[in-house]
Amino acid sequence: MNAQHRNQTLGTVSRTADATRARRLLISGAKALLFAGLMWASAAAGEIPVPGTPVPITLQTFVVMLAALTLNWREAGSSVAMYLAAGAAGMPVFAGGASTAALFGPSAGFLVGFLPGVIVAALLRGKARTGSTGQRALTSLRYFGASLVGCVGVVYAFGFVIQSALTGAPLGAVALASMGFVAGDLVKAAVASLACAGFSGLIHR
Repeated sequence: MNAQHRNQTLGTVSRTADATRARRLLISGAKALLFAGLMWASAAAGEIPVPGTPVPITLQTFVVMLAALTLNWREAGSSVAMYLAAGAAGMPVFAGGASTAALFGPSAGFLVGFLPGVIVAALLRGKARTGSTGQRALTSLRYFGASLVGCVGVVYAFGFVIQSALTGAPLGAVALASMGFVAGDLVKAAVASLACAGFSGLIHR
């Protein structure tokens, strides 16, 4: 192979690699944008007030769990970052049609906590193994644990601390008043984990 032919071959390989990287980035961006849109849709779908706390129940945590269990940590983090950025820019994407003000209100900690929470859960979930019923069951349990640590534990920690700081209420009182969310989030984590473990073999191909 002469030098000219070798250079042409290397140039073709380089262009192919660049096209492949561009396509992957485009797909990753589309996934992140999709989940950012789903977070907005879940907030727009309605909210359920919880007595004793100004923070309502929505399906946003469920969408965050789905993002953590189906996307890599960069895509999952980007989806939440885009959602928060849209709200900070004044778009009515938060619960009740709120925008920038929500980032300074009682729900601020939970909203901000979505970002580190989804990244932690995505990193903890591990690789899906769905070759048998037993493997799917173990994957579901691992996904469930990752969802609880990241999308519940981390999110709640941010939510409690920031709400306490903003409202002046004792941290313990804030945590106690928010216990009404726990049962719903356990159900969300279980459903998300079972669904994603069952379909992850297709999603991650």
